[in-house]
Amino acid sequence: MARTTFFSFHYDNDIWRASQVRNSDVVDDSIDESGFIDGASWESIKRDGDEAVRDWINRNMKGCSVTVVLIGSDTYDRKWINYEIDKSYQEGMGLVGVRIHKIRDKDGNRDRRGDNPLSRYQDSNTGENLSSIFNTYDWVSDNGRENLGDWVEEAAQIANR
Repeated sequence: MARTTFFSFHYDNDIWRASQVRNSDVVDDSIDESGFIDGASWESIKRDGDEAVRDWINRNMKGCSVTVVLIGSDTYDRKWINYEIDKSYQEGMGLVGVRIHKIRDKDGNRDRRGDNPLSRYQDSNTGENLSSIFNTYDWVSDNGRENLGDWVEEAAQIANR
């Protein structure tokens, strides 16, 4: 069963690594993608202000069942990523963190490991951190190319409990 999946990532810092995930042939039959945008379009939306960004996110998340948070070195403190995580959880979507800092950039460099933004949020009923409810994987160490579809399905199942 294909899951419509929203990809959340720090555009300015992680677009190269996020594109490696997108172009890895795992975003195919098991995952319908949303949340990827080209640089010119993203800059145009940002110039139109916060309301335009929020509207774009809301439109692209509509109909999605899981949000994949691609975690780079500076993902934790990003305003729009935090909005996407909060909105996803409030709407009952599954969440999965995927660390991408070990993916080499266009110059062959890896990045430093960043904090997990799922740890910022707690379930309102149990007080448990979302990072304890939903799983986080490492794209390189946990073989994301082979496992992303399973991770997305697992996140959807967790959300449906």
